[in-house]
Amino acid sequence: MCTEIKSACEQPKKEGKMVPETKRVELEIGGKKVIVETGKYAQSTNGSVTVRCGDTMLFVHCCVSKEPRVGIDFFPLLIDYEERMSAIGRIPGGYNRSEGKASDKAILISRLIDRPIRPLFPKGYRNDVQIVAQLFSYDQENQPDTLAMLGASFSLMLSGAPFEGPIGAVRVSRVDGQLVANPTHRQADSSNLDIVVAGTADSVIMVEAGCKFVSEDEIMEAVEFAQVEIRKQCEAQEQFVKELGIVKEEFVDPYDMSELKQIINDTAHDMIFDAYHHFDREYREKKLEEAKTLVKEKIEALPDDHYIKTTIEETGIDFVAEEFKAAEKKIMRAMILDEGVRADGRKSTEVRPIWCEVGVIPRAHGSAVFTRGQTQILSVVTLAGPAMKQEIDGVDPETEKTYMHKYIFPGFSVGEVKPLRGPGRREVGHGNLAERANVPALPSQEEFGYTIRVTSDVLESNGSTSMGSTCGSSMALMNAGVPVKCMIGGVAMGMITEPGREPVVLTDIQGIEDFLGDMDFKVTGNDDGITALQMDMKAKGIANDTLRRALAQAKEGRLHILGEMRKVITQPADHLSPFAPSISTMTIPVEDIGTVIGPGGKQIRSIIEASGAEIDIQDNGIVTITSNDQEGAEIAKRMIRELTFKPEVGMVLKGKVVRIIPIGAFVELGGGKDGMVHISQVCNERIETIEPHLNIGDEVIVKVIKIDDKGRINLTIKGVTEEDKTKLYN
Repeated sequence: MCTEIKSACEQPKKEGKMVPETKRVELEIGGKKVIVETGKYAQSTNGSVTVRCGDTMLFVHCCVSKEPRVGIDFFPLLIDYEERMSAIGRIPGGYNRSEGKASDKAILISRLIDRPIRPLFPKGYRNDVQIVAQLFSYDQENQPDTLAMLGASFSLMLSGAPFEGPIGAVRVSRVDGQLVANPTHRQADSSNLDIVVAGTADSVIMVEAGCKFVSEDEIMEAVEFAQVEIRKQCEAQEQFVKELGIVKEEFVDPYDMSELKQIINDTAHDMIFDAYHHFDREYREKKLEEAKTLVKEKIEALPDDHYIKTTIEETGIDFVAEEFKAAEKKIMRAMILDEGVRADGRKSTEVRPIWCEVGVIPRAHGSAVFTRGQTQILSVVTLAGPAMKQEIDGVDPETEKTYMHKYIFPGFSVGEVKPLRGPGRREVGHGNLAERANVPALPSQEEFGYTIRVTSDVLESNGSTSMGSTCGSSMALMNAGVPVKCMIGGVAMGMITEPGREPVVLTDIQGIEDFLGDMDFKVTGNDDGITALQMDMKAKGIANDTLRRALAQAKEGRLHILGEMRKVITQPADHLSPFAPSISTMTIPVEDIGTVIGPGGKQIRSIIEASGAEIDIQDNGIVTITSNDQEGAEIAKRMIRELTFKPEVGMVLKGKVVRIIPIGAFVELGGGKDGMVHISQVCNERIETIEPHLNIGDEVIVKVIKIDDKGRINLTIKGVTEEDKTKLYN
């Protein structure tokens, strides 16, 4: 890496004003130059940078509020990633011709930026922090997500906020057998490995991957390769802020709740301990509520001017709930570390009980229920024709999808009263993970021409619903008769760490282990390889040895889960549901595509109305007809054949007599074309008049004997042999 910091005053004067001094740093990532600049734009922010690689350019801004937000018990970090369609020289679609709400891709990148940053702020920090990453230029080669993550870390470092970074981020793919940092779209798409790793100079905090059945060793090789690049990025940032003289804010939690901790310990410790040593969720929740009530009564009994009561009143922060949760966390983690027992009585490597079923929904094209412990998912498959593919109006080269997975998380799944709304960021992220997990197992469009949509409804949730959705989706696809290559399973791993002690890796974490633990690491795949990964840390990183152990333990858990799934279904159904549409294809000459579509689409609309079928025409002339009944498909085929019909010499056809003249009869052949049977071609013997041998409305079998240079078609009836009739054109 060549890191160079420069300052520039590019234009000494312009209309009496000095152009602001610009500082920049140049890095090399994967053999490509990345330029980060600050000082010229958005100077009202706390930290602002431009990040450029090739012609991909982002503006990344950070704003930090001067005072903590009142009445909250969480860190208010907000990440917004925005794509401008002007970045690729396009005007957005839609009525308003504006970007509108964030695309799923933008939401996923926002989450990608958030996940490695959030753990690196100190406990008790409640100032609002917002990072806005704006993509203003995109060459569709150098991918913007890891550049946005790098820019976010740079802007935070420049802001002086108590951010315990910096972080670096890099995407890794394997190209021609070699690992490549920050590959192009084309390289990543053709690789069996597409993994994003983020972390500090000495530890990994976040991993996100889509793979095509790669091994655990290959994952670790990619992670270790990424860490070299991450270290370079972190060193460059440290050097940059040092050069600029940025002083980081020292944060000390202003609220001393040691007395409150002691009250909770004296009042509720034994009850919390008892709650967690009863391996029944309902008992635990009831006992914890009793303990909370006792603690609140103790707090209420304190004098009105007591520090705890006045601080809660002044700040609006529920310190009682916050410290009670800390007490729970301490006891739960001690159980795992000291006793080797989890909150539901399992050992660290055990998976909760599993039961599954398929074909649950009568009219669905495929369905499955996957239940693991108190997490239950209903996955439903719907098949449709190519016309129902999802059109993507975004800046990426990908413009359409034929496989979609939608994840739905209603309030009732956790016993809450909550209005049903559209998917939030969490739902988009979970749905995308389960989608990415199953994609490598899907057949190609040439093998199975359907558009596939899977919905996964969470019926009950107690941890790892995304992995339940992965398993449910795989079984539902098999139940629907989709010829998947293999079954896909998934498992969520956790971790409990304490300074100076060996971390404990947990298989199949439940909700409370996710909430109070240090890691949420999801791994999907089949018996032989991994298809997707997602790792988030609450701790400030994970050692490579522990990560390697977590991958090995995840494989054991995944194999167990796949075994339970196979007790219900082992291979795709050998037929589609009777309620699924049928798909048939035909090929028409490319020059006839316009004829079938007609002016303004008038002709194809009439075919769709007459047949009830969906029709998709590709540029190469392949026509796909999707219909819920065979009759509709046949009507559509016949109408398309008629429109594209071109008679050829030797062709045998069935037609209707539509006009008679003294020297012959005109026969309608279809597609608006007709031909003439000369009087000499009607019978083997000589006849003087056409009638009574032929009459208008008669159906006859004819053979094309000549097409002249003016396109006139000459037919014969007498020249049609019995063998010719077996070759009748349909």
